[in-house]
Amino acid sequence: MSQFTFITGGARSGKSSFAELLAAHAKRPVIYIATAQIWDAEMALRVKKHQLQRPATWRLIEEPRNVRETLIKLKDEDGVILLDCVTLWLTNLLLAGQSQPVTPSCPDGEKFPLDLQNDNDSFNNELEPQILDIVKNVAQLAQEIKPQVIFVSNEVGQGIVPENPLARAYRDLAGRSNQILAQSAEQVYMVVAGFPMEIKHSGEKLLASLLKE
Repeated sequence: MSQFTFITGGARSGKSSFAELLAAHAKRPVIYIATAQIWDAEMALRVKKHQLQRPATWRLIEEPRNVRETLIKLKDEDGVILLDCVTLWLTNLLLAGQSQPVTPSCPDGEKFPLDLQNDNDSFNNELEPQILDIVKNVAQLAQEIKPQVIFVSNEVGQGIVPENPLARAYRDLAGRSNQILAQSAEQVYMVVAGFPMEIKHSGEKLLASLLKE
């Protein structure tokens, strides 16, 4: 069974750098799963900077959507899997149907439509539960497979409420997905201004004491 670590934080908080330090500290082969898709020159530059800061010996897998299938393929690897990041993965799942009539397959092979601008109820009742089921399956795999697993995510709901349905749907999906992954993880860190804080064990103690009252 792997040691699953979940790391979250705001933009430019230092979460990716911390995750890379953790992965390197294990002194084992590292497999880096990149979920970003390059659509323009600015994104290409961001990806290039990330590549330059990582050791050249790390194995790279570029996988924007099929994280579950990728983890299954890597389940017997003797090393560390570092996925960066969860929120880009969710973005890819959420937007996959914007320019096409269907979105990526669910774990059982079914596909689902997406038109949030015209039918927000479809997201709340159909699409979000299906994506969250994928997240739950991935969270379980991250616990069970042989390699150590590190996921990096973002806290996206700490600003103002977005003005359009798609942005609000994404904010809610990211928050709920982070909760699912954090529940499954053995260790959870929040990175603020470059400094990591371990939050799961102290939070569990507080919740347990409140629930007893």
